[in-house]
Amino acid sequence: MRNLITDVAGLTVGNVTDLALASGVTVVLFDEPSVASVDVRGGGPGTRETDLLAPDETVGAIHALTLSGGSAFGLDAAGGVAAALAERGIGFPVGDARVPIVPGAVLFDLINGGDKNWGRFSPYRDLGYAAANAAGLDFPLGTVGAGTGATTVDLKGGLGSASMMSPTGHTVGALVAVNACGATNFPGGPHFWAAPFEQDGEFGSLGLPHPLPPLPVRPALKGLPPGANTTIAIVATDAVLTKAQCKRLAVMAHDGYAHAIWPVHSPLDGDTIFAAATSRKPLADPIFDLALIGDTVVRTLARACARAVYEAVALPQPGTLPAWRDRWGHRP
Repeated sequence: MRNLITDVAGLTVGNVTDLALASGVTVVLFDEPSVASVDVRGGGPGTRETDLLAPDETVGAIHALTLSGGSAFGLDAAGGVAAALAERGIGFPVGDARVPIVPGAVLFDLINGGDKNWGRFSPYRDLGYAAANAAGLDFPLGTVGAGTGATTVDLKGGLGSASMMSPTGHTVGALVAVNACGATNFPGGPHFWAAPFEQDGEFGSLGLPHPLPPLPVRPALKGLPPGANTTIAIVATDAVLTKAQCKRLAVMAHDGYAHAIWPVHSPLDGDTIFAAATSRKPLADPIFDLALIGDTVVRTLARACARAVYEAVALPQPGTLPAWRDRWGHRP
């Protein structure tokens, strides 16, 4: 396994990174229309086509998901992805027309030092188009795609991914752009909140600090207005799930944020998680299997959040936040 979301059969990932812009786009393309839903827990989200992911809505499957920098401007990225899919004849059939279904979410990276003087139209539609055409099974982590301009309260954020086998025999994967108002690390140190879930030294094998330090009464938060942060993620499985089951998976997945980021789901964030099923393997038990897959999703997403910060490199612009590796190296 690659320890990437692409270990889930039936999907690929594409990234476009613009270091001068200090932003980028990440897209997940599905080989076949896939069932999906979404859960939004942050107070300042930026999303596209999330209403149709409700279990009672007509459209039963989607063709792609988009994560983007750029705040509201970044919502244009999904239009570029839709254009790439339309060129391939992919879309929801409406008479003779085909409409690509591409929900998405954005994070705020507009004041991170990148050149945002793009003129009348933002570049995100073109970035989305390029990301869709770059999709494949292997991709880098850190300062890449939607994670290019992402930050946490005191370190460079980034794009993270991880995968894991569920006890049910289903594969689970997570893909996340960590742009949190809070922190992925214990205050003042290199240790990750997600340490109990780490596998094979994927973010430094540091474990938890010993002894555990007392936590401050007031956590450190970015001094930015509401919505100027946001961690956005996609979790996926090869299980056969309904929209309602994907919705429950998205709800459970937010515990992965809670294990990896402190604080989270605040009025200052727009935390959003999409859950998708590529429908390769049926469930033996629709209740207990879903519970076990959901637990695996939580663990996998927590690990992906830590990997996003661990793998990041600092932006070239002066005055930007340091990367974890710049501050702590590879050992404490």
